Amino acid sequence: MEGICEGRRPSGRAARSRNKAKVAMEAVPEAELGELDLADPDSIDAFAHRFEESCRPLHILVNCAGIMAIPEQHDRRGYELQFATNHLGHFQLTARLWPALKRANGARVVSVSSGGHRLGNINFKDPNYLHRPYNKWEAYGQSKTANALFALELDTRGKPHHVRAFSVHPGTIVTELSRHLSNEELSASGVIDVQGRRTFSELTVGRKTVPEGAATIVWCAVSNQLEGKGGVYCQNIDIASLVPIEVGKPGVPGVCPWAADEQIAKRLWSLSEELTGVSFTI
Repeated sequence: MEGICEGRRPSGRAARSRNKAKVAMEAVPEAELGELDLADPDSIDAFAHRFEESCRPLHILVNCAGIMAIPEQHDRRGYELQFATNHLGHFQLTARLWPALKRANGARVVSVSSGGHRLGNINFKDPNYLHRPYNKWEAYGQSKTANALFALELDTRGKPHHVRAFSVHPGTIVTELSRHLSNEELSASGVIDVQGRRTFSELTVGRKTVPEGAATIVWCAVSNQLEGKGGVYCQNIDIASLVPIEVGKPGVPGVCPWAADEQIAKRLWSLSEELTGVSFTI
């Protein structure tokens, strides 16, 4: 997963190519571009090093890049690619940028999770599908649960340093994230219109436009309503409630217990340090 990240401003954007990033940044004065690949530890370190050389504070970090429901793939370390990209890459990036976050003396980290977290908890025995059959949706769910748990533990550790963290379910949005899904899969979810285009036939509270989906992310990044808060899972511009539902049950708003468990979050932090080789000491 290739990200284009924007510096100098307190918040940032991401795109899958430099050309798309340039278009998105036309209305953002004094923006900068820096390339990184979340599945490549060396690329992450190089990007963070370039930012650190500027000695600037980082007020807002939005970890939003990701992949979804891909055919089974592993990175060069042997790690399942959704877990490696969606979680481990962001874990390493945040660790490397920690000095800049701390310098801000009041930073926020927004971890973009998903309602897909309900599809799976963290399988600590085999997170990379080395000894069990691969399931693309279960793997995606595991990575999105990891996003929520990372924000929970990061907030606990970062709070004394005035760094607060939040996780977000932006809503169900038709973007290029669904590039690996067939038209048949999307049609079953109501995402193909009568002309065969990949779009919702109608919008609902859960089905959103791209700007609507971005709203809760932005709210977590800048809203005064969240002053003094952190570690929470947010959706629909609000803090979500805990919902004890079965794995895989769709359509129920809120965060599942396994994505809001402090002990699981601590265990995931340790696993992430082990897998990345990064000592994220705060």
